[in-house]
Amino acid sequence: MLALWVKALHIVAVFAWMAGLFYLPRLFVYHTRQELGSDSDRLFIHMEDRLVKVIMRPAGVVTLLAGVVLVGVSGFSWGDGWLSAKLLGVLGLVIYHSSLERYAFEFRHGRRLRSERFFRVVNEVPTVLLVWIVIWVVVKPSI
Repeated sequence: MLALWVKALHIVAVFAWMAGLFYLPRLFVYHTRQELGSDSDRLFIHMEDRLVKVIMRPAGVVTLLAGVVLVGVSGFSWGDGWLSAKLLGVLGLVIYHSSLERYAFEFRHGRRLRSERFFRVVNEVPTVLLVWIVIWVVVKPSI
């Protein structure tokens, strides 16, 4: 029974985390169009900051912690091939999340180092990683 509660918590946290990972680069696409120091620039900075601090970070932490607990209470083995492959995708999400936080930091400090097109491409990364993770979790292909 505990495993089901942990799994439910894990899934809810994943949804919240992924929502942020999908939305933040979309905000960056629109933010690149704003004039530095303008009201809209400050509004985007506020929105990005709140998304990171209130949704993405907490949801990411809960996702990771609940995932670790889930492995423990479900009897999975850390050596299972599917789990290792899934964790590779999760590592990709953590790196991606860290990159988004770095880009938000750049916007917050008035640096526009990347283009709107760059963020449009970056916005596709979590979709690829999500597909990877779901396939390994649901299908569990043999390695």
